Amino acid sequence: MKVLVVGGGGREHALVWKIAASPKVSKVFCAPGNAGISEQATIVPIKANDLNGLLEFALKEKIDLTVVGPEDPLTRGIVDLFESKGLSIFGASRKAAEIEGSKAFAKEMMKKYRIPTAFYEIFDNQKEAEKYIRKQGAPIVVKADGLAAGKGVIVCKTVAEAIQSVRKIMAEKIFGEAGDRVVVEEYLVGEEASYIAFTDGKAILPLASSQDHKPIFDRDQGPNTGGMGAYSPAPVVTKEVHERIIEKILRPIIYGMEEEGRTYRGVLYAGLMIYDGHPKALEFNARFGDPETQPVLMRMKGDIIPILEACMKGTLSQHQVEWDKRASVSVVMASKGYPEDYEKGKVIRGLKDVSKMEGVFVFHAGTSLKDGEMVTNGGRVLGVTGLGEDIPKAIERTYQAVKKISWDGVHYRTDIGQKALCWL
Repeated sequence: MKVLVVGGGGREHALVWKIAASPKVSKVFCAPGNAGISEQATIVPIKANDLNGLLEFALKEKIDLTVVGPEDPLTRGIVDLFESKGLSIFGASRKAAEIEGSKAFAKEMMKKYRIPTAFYEIFDNQKEAEKYIRKQGAPIVVKADGLAAGKGVIVCKTVAEAIQSVRKIMAEKIFGEAGDRVVVEEYLVGEEASYIAFTDGKAILPLASSQDHKPIFDRDQGPNTGGMGAYSPAPVVTKEVHERIIEKILRPIIYGMEEEGRTYRGVLYAGLMIYDGHPKALEFNARFGDPETQPVLMRMKGDIIPILEACMKGTLSQHQVEWDKRASVSVVMASKGYPEDYEKGKVIRGLKDVSKMEGVFVFHAGTSLKDGEMVTNGGRVLGVTGLGEDIPKAIERTYQAVKKISWDGVHYRTDIGQKALCWL
């Protein structure tokens, strides 16, 4: 079968890598892809949000299955468009993807279906939001309602910082229309985890647990990013916590979406805060996490294609996934200045050396080829991902690989995976 993967980041490279390993797959295309992805797939120069261009290509090439990576095309309705033309596509429908497209909608769903989450209020008036913040005090969390590339959540330690965040989002429009409304919510304490599951609208098939690291600097300092690294499994997700996540968070939201006429098929990501063994939902995403997909898919055994097909056909209850008992750690190597302004076109050195290492794979996020050399072409450039017998060994192997790679202005966190060590 011929498969088209939509997107061009590290998550999409991991999906291409896993899909290409399927005995069912004869050819993989990726649009728009990146230089690293070109080693496993044929690159198609169509942007991920060019829905009509992607549709035209899929029809012309007789694509058997399209897999959507990023949230933007999902919220724009790529699944509805492809299905209207009889094409097979994995991902949430436009109405289902609103669970990510609007944080206000997600919070209202959590409230209605009694899913544990932070207390919150929704505002489309800047002055009212500021008044509420002064009344509530800090720490407090300010969120842009719409899509903001993973950067729309601002954890504010002071009232002044929270008010400034509201002004940046609503008045200065740093996230564009995504900031027309804001969600202001309670600051939760605990340990974060990412919980990703396949679903056909009824059955739930969880992926291995993982933990993302959002802030740009070590010890979770600095502004939030799209994610600076992840590891799997996340020891904070014990067997009891896992069962609570399924019963108190995932099952109610999938049931609720069905009740609202928004049947959810695809992959559902729950961002969680876990305190004293009890999970609360921070947010839902309508797609695979990035960078969590990289360490998780490194541990996934077997063929991913039958799972994707079962989600679309409603037969997911007939499937299971086996996981590598080893741990996996992924470290994001970024451009200097990210998540703000950064330069592109820096020559990347050391990739050939790392390609010889056992148990390590480098997923490309922001790379391109220039005059035969691999160069930086984004904020998050690479996701260096390694396997190890346990998390300490996986951390050691991954950072050995990271240290072999360099470019002018490279930046990465040096503490990815450290939170897991206190559980060992």
